[in-house]
Amino acid sequence: MIEIIPAIDLIDGKCVRLTQGDFAQKKIYGENPLEVAKMFENAGLKRLHIVDLDGAKCGSVTNLKVLETIAANTNLTIDFGGGIKTDEDIKAVFDAGAGLASIGSIAVKNADKLFAWLDEYGSEKILLGADVKDKNLAINGWQTATKIEVLAFLKEYFANGVKHAFVTDISKDGLLKGAANALYAEILREIPDLNLIASGGVSKLEDIETLEKIGCSGVIIGKAIYEGKIKLEELEKANSQG
Repeated sequence: MIEIIPAIDLIDGKCVRLTQGDFAQKKIYGENPLEVAKMFENAGLKRLHIVDLDGAKCGSVTNLKVLETIAANTNLTIDFGGGIKTDEDIKAVFDAGAGLASIGSIAVKNADKLFAWLDEYGSEKILLGADVKDKNLAINGWQTATKIEVLAFLKEYFANGVKHAFVTDISKDGLLKGAANALYAEILREIPDLNLIASGGVSKLEDIETLEKIGCSGVIIGKAIYEGKIKLEELEKANSQG
């Protein structure tokens, strides 16, 4: 059964969504992230994906207090990312209650640092994030394009101990027009034992079913929930059938 992972993206401590990673296309969906997290928990969901967009943009974890509050007041398993660059950052994220640290930009810039964290915390605590535009990685909150091909990137890290990764196709994100199914299928053909979480573009339950058939272990859903395209009751029912 594919795991359904709702997303909370944070700017200034508020729940927002961007469209295709554009900070100028920001929409606020909730002033109180804890209320939103509790809504997900009450629907029977177990996981939560938190992105510190302020942190991703400025390169330093910014919304730690929000993480602490949600972790202290729910039983959700939280993966938290955005601006994690140093040993102090990742320790602070775990100390604040995150179950997993989502690592993106630093994995591109400093592989040794990620390998050290894998050794220290174990593969179950590290979620590798790959944001993709035309099959190449984008970093720094999607603001910087690279020439690094996503499949080669994932293969290297899988060979070095990464077991969990999420891949976001930026061209799909926030558009509610379906996920990057062909990309995920290609990744899982090449790395079948990777626990791959799909992210971006999911707009209906059929999208989730397709990703499950492809072999994704999880799916991150944001805008589709906030815009009412997928009802929490539907997700609760889908979860209970798994």
